[in-house]
Amino acid sequence: MPVSMFAAIDVGSYELAMKIFEFSRKNGMREIDHVRHRIDLGTDTYATGKVSYARMDELCRVLREFSDIMKSYKVEHYRVYGTSAIRETENTNIILDQIKIRTGMKIEILSNSEQRFLDYKSIASKGEFFNKIIDKGTAIVDIGGGSIQLSLFDKDSLITTQNLRLGILRIREKLVKIEPVRYQIDGLVEEMALSQLMTFKKLFLKDRDIKNLIIVDDYVSVVLQQKGSMTKEKGFVTAEDYCKFYDLLKTKNVEEIAIYLGIPAENAHLLYISAILIKQMLRIMEIELIWAPGVTLCDGIAYEYGERNRLITHPHNFEQDIIACAKNISKRFMGSKKRGETLEQISKTIFDSMKKAHGLGKRERLFLQLAAILHDCGKYITLSTVASSSYNIIMATEIIGLSHQEREIVANIVKYNHIEFEYYEEVSKKSSMDKQSYLTIAKLTAILRVTNALDKSHKQKFKNFKTTLKDNQLVILVETNDDITLERGLFQEKADFFEEVYSIRPVIKQKKINQI
Repeated sequence: MPVSMFAAIDVGSYELAMKIFEFSRKNGMREIDHVRHRIDLGTDTYATGKVSYARMDELCRVLREFSDIMKSYKVEHYRVYGTSAIRETENTNIILDQIKIRTGMKIEILSNSEQRFLDYKSIASKGEFFNKIIDKGTAIVDIGGGSIQLSLFDKDSLITTQNLRLGILRIREKLVKIEPVRYQIDGLVEEMALSQLMTFKKLFLKDRDIKNLIIVDDYVSVVLQQKGSMTKEKGFVTAEDYCKFYDLLKTKNVEEIAIYLGIPAENAHLLYISAILIKQMLRIMEIELIWAPGVTLCDGIAYEYGERNRLITHPHNFEQDIIACAKNISKRFMGSKKRGETLEQISKTIFDSMKKAHGLGKRERLFLQLAAILHDCGKYITLSTVASSSYNIIMATEIIGLSHQEREIVANIVKYNHIEFEYYEEVSKKSSMDKQSYLTIAKLTAILRVTNALDKSHKQKFKNFKTTLKDNQLVILVETNDDITLERGLFQEKADFFEEVYSIRPVIKQKKINQI
């Protein structure tokens, strides 16, 4: 395979970063160059809600310079992603249009869950270290300008992920307003963080034994990489040694920290805030070992590009992390695990047998799985309005790896599983949903409704089942000796909508099981 050149650009809260990567069969994914430019977009956004003209002008100038660098490396493909500094502006679309006109670059805006998922993939690009460390209780803290993301792993499985609005730029802006003296900064940052971290601990840590912490940030992790590890492997440090490092920082002012670490003075303050947040997490979670892999969002962008284009492979199943996240949400809202698994299995079987009829792909199959898992989460709130309660829970709960639009698709599938389906003319009056997303919701809702009808008694009566698409019928052959009068009686209504969507009639056929 020939060498392929790729550029990943991160338009972040406090800097622009570009990494050039080489993809080849021999070396896999290899970083060639890393270019960074300090630009404080986040301060504008978080303080005023807009990016100023001066910073906009600077942003476009640097992106044009990045474009020239890409040409020099003969880059074939590139991706430019914007995060919270652009995502949270009041005039996002205007900014994106201006950048496109002035630089020729199209910036894609990542939702928080998409951004953190890419950061998570950047860690996975480290291979064996990642696989080894998440086999035990591990927390990943991803510290950004606007917020931090805390994710918990145990036995190679994602337990939960939560977003806390404790980004270092947000905290810095609050400190500027308070105007504290040097010795007060530690206590103030701790007070800002403590309530949210303690709430996280009460809700998600309980009986979990989390001993490892993976750090993703632009300051502390870089220092831990450059200064060398106090263990044999680069980037690894014990909690005890980190605390010594932190205590040393406490004795210095911002200028002294900059000189000591060999970093710009403007970065020293943000590094110190990040160091305080990490120290709080060590204490609350009782962490023993820290790993700073020294990766950035650009690594995740490149990793995903390589993965999608089959330029690299990784044994870790990221789709299973999304599913595990949904299962933990269902568990938190007292969903039925057994019924969720039953609906998940039936719906996947129907989806697979209908490939030619629905024209959907692997991603849409994942949406259906998630909807099956979360089908009854709204019952935790109320039994009378399950549809709206389920929709609100899903939209308010982050599912790492899904965009806002994808989460809305899943939420609507669950909602319309419980209430009458609305047609696009009605939906478009109260939503900006595009027609393609609407059709995806209709197709997957039809499958979930039929799936739900097959287990209306919640007794999982069917021991085995098979589906066959023949002519204009979807024959669902179920093996059971149980009375399925309820399922047959309520199936017709669900079958009507299915037929409306696909022009295919689902029918149930029962096969008795021979008993000895």
